[in-house]
Amino acid sequence: MSITSTRSIQRCPRCGNENKAANYQCTFCGKRLRIEAVERIYIWRRIEDEWVAPYPWYRKLYYLLVNSPRAFWDINHKRKKAPGTQIFFIIAIFYAFVWMTLFFHVSIPGVIPIQNLLLVPWIGFFMGLIFGLMYHFLFFQVLIWLFTKGANYAVDYSAKLELRFGKMKKEEIEKYDEAQMSPFSIYKGGVLQQQQAKKNKMMLCAFIPFIITYLIEIIIISIAFTNISFELNEMGLQNLFKSHAPVWVAIYTIEALTILLWIPSLMAIAIRELSNSSTYRVLISSYVVAIVVVIFYFFLRPVFTWALFGW
Repeated sequence: MSITSTRSIQRCPRCGNENKAANYQCTFCGKRLRIEAVERIYIWRRIEDEWVAPYPWYRKLYYLLVNSPRAFWDINHKRKKAPGTQIFFIIAIFYAFVWMTLFFHVSIPGVIPIQNLLLVPWIGFFMGLIFGLMYHFLFFQVLIWLFTKGANYAVDYSAKLELRFGKMKKEEIEKYDEAQMSPFSIYKGGVLQQQQAKKNKMMLCAFIPFIITYLIEIIIISIAFTNISFELNEMGLQNLFKSHAPVWVAIYTIEALTILLWIPSLMAIAIRELSNSSTYRVLISSYVVAIVVVIFYFFLRPVFTWALFGW
C-alpha cells in the first residue's frame, strides 16, 4: 500500500473498521476519531454509546429539546425514523393556536354577528393553520437551503453527502453489508452509511424550538393583548400592529432569539451527524446564517420603528 493511500484512511480503535481520514467519528460504531475542544461543552458533545434500537418518536422530541446530541445520535442511526414531518405539523398547530389566542381579543364589526362571536377564535385557528402550513413549509425550506449553503462553505456538506449516500444502488439502500465490516469488528448495530440520507427530515428536526416559542407567544398575547376592533382593510391591519407595537416587538424578539441562538445549535449538530464533519466549523457557518436571517427578516420590520419612534 502506498504512503498516500495509507494516509487517506484511519482505523477505528474500538471496532477495527477503516474510515476516511477526514472522518471525525467512526461510521461503523460511532467512536470519536478526532476530538475538538468545542465538543467538551455538553450541548455540542458527541455521543459514543452503542446504538441498539431507535427511540420512540415522543422520546426523540423530548431529547431534541433537552439533550440534542443524543437525539441526533439516535436519529442518525435510523434516519427514515426522523420525526421532522411530525415536528413540522406540530409547529403549524401551535402557530394556529397563536392566531386563535389573538382572535379572542379581536372583534370584526359588520362581519361576524354578535351571537356568533364565539366562532371568531375558531375562524382564527383554521386561518392560522392553513397559513401556518404554507408559511412554515416555505420558511423552513429557505432556512434549510441557507444552512446548507453555509455548511457547503464550511465543510463541503453537499459533496460529503453525495460521497456518503449519493452513489448507492437502489437495492443497497437500507441493507446491511457485512462484507464492509472488519473481521475483528465488535460492532453489531449496522452501517450508518447504508441508508438514504433523509437530509430534509433530519434538518427539519432542528426547528422544534418553535413549539416552545409559540407556546410563550400564546401566554404573552393572553396577558398583554387588549381587546380591539379590527376592520378588514389596510388601515385596520396597521392599527392592529401600531396599537400593540410593544407586544409585537416582544413576540418578534422571541422568534428572533430562537433563530439566533437555539436553531443554529441544533442545525449544526444535524449537519455534523449527517456529514461526519467538524462541529466547530459547522457551528460557525450556522450562526453566521442565523445572524443574517435575523437582521433581514425580523429587525427590519416596521413594527420595531412604530415601537421605538411611534411612527
